Amino acid sequence: MDLGHENVIRLPTPTPPSLPSQLEPYDRHREAHTPLIIDNGSTSLRWGFATSSAPQVGLNVIAKYKERRNNKPLLLFGDGIEVESGAKGQARTPWEGDVLLNFDALENALDYAFVNLGIDTPSVDHPILMTERLCTPLHSRALTSELMFELYSAPSLAFCVDGIMSFYQNNLPANQMPFTSDGLAISFNTASTSVIPILNGKGIMSHAKRIPWGGSQSTEYLLKLIQLKYSNFPTRVTSSQSAWMLQNFCEFATDYQACLRTLKDPLKLRESERIVQFPFLVPVVEEKTEEELTRLAEKRKEQGRKLQELAAKTRMEKLLQKENDLQYLLNLREGRGEERKREWMIKLESEGFDDDAALDETIKKLESDLKKARKKEADGEEPAEEPSFPLVDVPDADLDEESLKEKKKQKLMKAGFEARARAKREKERERIEKEKEEKKDEEEREADPGGWARKLRQDQEVLIGRIKDRARRKAALGDRKSAAAQARMKSIANLASDDRMPKKKRKGGGEDMFGADDADWAIYRKISTTAGSSDEEEDLSQLAAIESKLLAHDPTFTVHHTHASIATQRSALISAFRPVYEEGDIEGNTRIHLNIERWRVCEAWFSPSMAGVDSAGLGEVIQNVLARFPDSDKGRLVKNVFLTGSPSQLPGLVPRLHATLRPILPPEMPIEIVRAADVALDAWKGMAKFSLTDEFGKVGVTRQEYEEYGGERVKRWWGGNWNGGFVP
Repeated sequence: MDLGHENVIRLPTPTPPSLPSQLEPYDRHREAHTPLIIDNGSTSLRWGFATSSAPQVGLNVIAKYKERRNNKPLLLFGDGIEVESGAKGQARTPWEGDVLLNFDALENALDYAFVNLGIDTPSVDHPILMTERLCTPLHSRALTSELMFELYSAPSLAFCVDGIMSFYQNNLPANQMPFTSDGLAISFNTASTSVIPILNGKGIMSHAKRIPWGGSQSTEYLLKLIQLKYSNFPTRVTSSQSAWMLQNFCEFATDYQACLRTLKDPLKLRESERIVQFPFLVPVVEEKTEEELTRLAEKRKEQGRKLQELAAKTRMEKLLQKENDLQYLLNLREGRGEERKREWMIKLESEGFDDDAALDETIKKLESDLKKARKKEADGEEPAEEPSFPLVDVPDADLDEESLKEKKKQKLMKAGFEARARAKREKERERIEKEKEEKKDEEEREADPGGWARKLRQDQEVLIGRIKDRARRKAALGDRKSAAAQARMKSIANLASDDRMPKKKRKGGGEDMFGADDADWAIYRKISTTAGSSDEEEDLSQLAAIESKLLAHDPTFTVHHTHASIATQRSALISAFRPVYEEGDIEGNTRIHLNIERWRVCEAWFSPSMAGVDSAGLGEVIQNVLARFPDSDKGRLVKNVFLTGSPSQLPGLVPRLHATLRPILPPEMPIEIVRAADVALDAWKGMAKFSLTDEFGKVGVTRQEYEEYGGERVKRWWGGNWNGGFVP
């Protein structure tokens, strides 16, 4: 199938993981108490000293794996898991959705980070600034504090929200004056999306909102849509491949409903799609020389000839056996009147028959089988001269025992020859009648081609209508509440109360009168669900003959007008949504066509219910957050709508947010939407800048405060979750 696409995107080949490099030696930080910055993300872990230009980054996942070659346990982190194929099944992340729960995995990840920084002391003698999610549960914060203070003996620990720190990095004045910027930070995280209002440089956390939809849910949603669309896809589509397709092909629609109306046009749908080519293997076809092909053809021809001879011999033996059996049973039936009834029944039972009816039925079946076999033989035989049967007319008294056997054989052969001759004559008569009909049809076509074609088309419409009616009736009979099913049950009830037989005889097992009247068979055909099968076969054969004539002689009648094409015709929109390739097209059958999914997955941020998540959408959440502020503060917020997080890079998000905010704000209120300069690292860089200010020493919880108040303690400050713990 040629879809007219030249640019098919091939799935990228996974690149081998690169080994992390130590950014700077630890000696310069050994006694300096340089703050240690840890951005503990659901997907990536970023760590480094505050004075570093950039953090070290690794996938926030660990795996405990036993290496088979040396039988040694291994603790793998990040990209190192990709090196060992068996370790992928043991991979664990510290996060469960948007909550930090697996602290064993977090401990192993932090061990890797500290060792990679070159820290070789028994304790981590550096103040730590670490990210946490909006509305982090107290239990998770307490266990994280316990890990930092009890295991690593950190001197102080401060928590912050990554979205606010990314906003801080992008809005901090160049002269490092006090941070007083205003804005609405929308953080697109892996497992959630947060909306945080910021006024005078302080996050208003009491008015912040979070929805349970993020990059991981979008990835899984796209994967489910692909699996639903390609249920028999030959290659397994993984979550990492789905994430790659989300990042490269999905986008937000400014007006989703208008986008769907546009995509109702199959041409627009085809133009908007992106085709992803998955890896495939072309089967290797062994090429043979002309001599080998000729030799194989001769060998197959010889094998076919031998099989035909063997089949003909077997068929003849079966035919002779059936003729002998038939003659024996005929002789048996002729002697029925010469014996008494009891002796006759004993003889029948010894031959395997229950009564005379069973014997007659067997004889009738044998005669029918012999008639069919002789007719089939007559079709494939060349005309031959009539053989002679000299012993047939000779009296039995004049023959010896061997001659009697030969006479019996000649009788059977003569009966078979005469039956085959009759079958040939019948076939010849049918052929002559068919030729007459074809000649008459040809004369009508030559005399009036238009009328001939119209007549055949009318016949075709009648037959197609009859086939459709039969199909509709079958479908209706499958529904017990339909009118056809109710009429069928009424007919069955009427037959059960047949008044042609007196009730006394009916109760006493009298003779059933159904079938005595021809109208009974019309009723039977009406109530039977399988009675129309023979009629359907006859209609289909007539339809095929009519369509073959029209295809041969009517130029306006094409294959698309045939019943087979009409019955299998698919909607152009469905064909564009999921094109169907030929069965042998391996390359085409390993392609995924992304069209509506490109906008549908992103729309779930604004309408999570379409993906089965019972939550308000992003537009509704922003409206609820802004409704808590007066118009003066609302204008300050929407004048700096700040987007951060990897999903914020998806195309179309800025115009979609602008279209969402404009109707809920006064017309004169300006809206400005900006995206973070570096959505991946801005949060870490903002944390690093803040940790070098004098204010950082006031927001951290010291070890003495931890021992006095417990791990749930958190200080009130503009960048952290302050409304969930104890406040000084």
